[in-house]
Amino acid sequence: MPKKIDHAARKQDIAKATWKVIMDGGMEAASVRNIAKEANLSLGALRHYFTTQEELLYYAMELVKTRCEARIMQVIQQVLPPKQLVTKVLLELIPIDKETMAEMQVWFLFTLHFKYKQGDAFRQTDGIRETVQRLLVFLSDSGYLKEGKDLLKETEKLYALIDGLAFHRFIDSENFSGEYAAEILTEYVDDLCREEKRSN
Repeated sequence: MPKKIDHAARKQDIAKATWKVIMDGGMEAASVRNIAKEANLSLGALRHYFTTQEELLYYAMELVKTRCEARIMQVIQQVLPPKQLVTKVLLELIPIDKETMAEMQVWFLFTLHFKYKQGDAFRQTDGIRETVQRLLVFLSDSGYLKEGKDLLKETEKLYALIDGLAFHRFIDSENFSGEYAAEILTEYVDDLCREEKRSN
């Protein structure tokens, strides 16, 4: 009896092989031939899953986002006080360890690639700004956010901080550790919040 192939898992394996090729040689190395070799597949087998290089690259980029969203969902399902929950979700948005560092590196490279290819038509789809805004609204509705905070302005500030921390990790990971980035982000959330939840 022939072995049943998990096609979804195979597509993810191909995407991970794409990440490896890009991390080793940059976007210019991400040919279908090189990716097929890294994934231990023939060109024909790879094209069974992705008919064009752009389709494969877009899927590989979106897989980074999908994996991050899955980790966030695991955090959200935990029973935690609002500030702790928000902090843990935000920490999933910056590269802390080796795995998330690799994801962030390829995400940046993919973003530059599609921005170059699509020009003014390109739209960032990482969803970070929307996530940050929802988290701040949650803090406010839960009575944890300090009075007088402008939610729109705080959203932009926190979004910029997350992008900045990720970029520092990208360009100087040896001197700017994941632990230090996490410490900065955690302190920022602490500064946004009251010492104790407001009594009703």
